[in-house]
Amino acid sequence: MTADLNTSIRASRVRVPRSRGAASGFLVVVLGAWAALIPFIGPYLNLAFTPSPDKAWHWTADRGWLNVLPGVLTVLGGLLLLLSRSRVVTVFGAWVAVLSGAWLIVAPALAPVLKLSTGSPDPSSGKDVRALTELVFFYGIGALILFVASVALGRLSVHSVRDVRAAERRVAAEEAAAAEEEQRLAREREAYAARDREKERERASADARPAAGAGTATGAGTSAGAEHNGGGNGRHERTAGDAAATQHLPSQPGQYQGQPSQYQGQPSQYQGQPAQPPYTSAPPPPEQRS
Repeated sequence: MTADLNTSIRASRVRVPRSRGAASGFLVVVLGAWAALIPFIGPYLNLAFTPSPDKAWHWTADRGWLNVLPGVLTVLGGLLLLLSRSRVVTVFGAWVAVLSGAWLIVAPALAPVLKLSTGSPDPSSGKDVRALTELVFFYGIGALILFVASVALGRLSVHSVRDVRAAERRVAAEEAAAAEEEQRLAREREAYAARDREKERERASADARPAAGAGTATGAGTSAGAEHNGGGNGRHERTAGDAAATQHLPSQPGQYQGQPSQYQGQPSQYQGQPAQPPYTSAPPPPEQRS
């Protein structure tokens, strides 16, 4: 708990809530834009300095140095106050706005020294108009910018409890975001691992299918070989039987001529086989008949 508190305090020293300088930054931007544009739009409002050009949208170096430059710097400082969350950046923006406001206040007095000419309000106008012209061109707008920027600078210089609370919320949000990111990475790693396992199973199945096919083909070949061998043995046995039967045939022609055979008129056991011709059994020798 103490470590978290110390972390929050350190974070609050360099970071500030955006709302801390939002209102001041917006006002400073508006005032700076007015300071930069009033020399060009003043003639539309019957507010101008003479003998300087009193025409609308007429550029001169005097207007650039005395009005446009501090106005642009004020707008820049206001944007830093409005958009940044860094304490260093917002303080820098406030200081820029403070110096710009101060320049608008002292510029009419320093113009002769810098060889610049601000002119003077139109003498034909009334005292009230001439006073208003000086206020909206230099003194009044510069004082407003200086005041608002000084308030913003004071608020940013204070290290308040609100800053610590805001820092604690930021730290908690960052930790939650880091935890969520870690969970997302873990889910991605698990998904990749599951995908790799699925690919390994598919690869193993693909490797097992050719092996099973080869085993089936080997078994079929073995069966065919056995059948072929069996057929060959049968033919060999028939050939041996035929040879044995041939041994009983008479070696001399006409030996048994004139003697009826007991086997005549009986069909041969080998008839009906197209591969081998039928045989007629020879009569037994005389000694066997007696």
